[in-house]
Amino acid sequence: MSHDWLERLNTAWAGLAHSPLPWLVLTMLVYLCAMAIYKKSGNRPLLIPVFTGVVVIVAILLVTGTPYDTYRSGVSLLGLLIGPATVALAIPLYAQRERIKQLWLPISVALLVGCMVALLSALGIAWAFGGSEATLIAVAPKSATIPIALPMAERFGGQPSLAAVAVAITGISGTMMAPLLIRLLRIQDPAVQGFALGLTAHAIGTARALQINPTMGAFSALAMGLNGVATAVLMPLVLALTPWI
Repeated sequence: MSHDWLERLNTAWAGLAHSPLPWLVLTMLVYLCAMAIYKKSGNRPLLIPVFTGVVVIVAILLVTGTPYDTYRSGVSLLGLLIGPATVALAIPLYAQRERIKQLWLPISVALLVGCMVALLSALGIAWAFGGSEATLIAVAPKSATIPIALPMAERFGGQPSLAAVAVAITGISGTMMAPLLIRLLRIQDPAVQGFALGLTAHAIGTARALQINPTMGAFSALAMGLNGVATAVLMPLVLALTPWI
């Protein structure tokens, strides 16, 4: 009797696992719980919702034996919201348009240096650890936001799932380490703080910046958008000139 019950339960789960609704509901519930824990902790960087939420979701996928591709297709509806959310960042950017005009030169220099460092450091570290060509290509656009990083990695032969993990780890670690690094470097200007955060930690860092300060959020959004474009332009050149690829 118990064996039949377990078999029916497994059959039901197999059907649900390939349906988008359970993964959508689960992802939203996990994020809401993670956000509640984050706020109750006093906004501790180590408990940012994206980090704790990812840990819980990954644990569930491992326990249930669910492939990442199944989960990704299940939450594809959430991915459609990334575009409108990114466009909405134009609102805080418009409020800072005069300041952006004044800082166009340092912004341009920081963008070029930051983008090149992100690409070359990712390739260098992956190569040093013996990564395959597909692995190197997948991690190269780690500092670009996912809508740009995944197509870039896939186009040049990288693994999209690995690219998604690299982008997520970059955003989470960048957001977690940013407060400490900002204090150590004694950076006071929220525009500089935001641009550095958006350049390195893309959308995850921008979401955090918007919670802290409107100016910081605006410059983080600017850096995220510009770095996405710069990555799309520079990545093919870097891959073509990299001797070990």
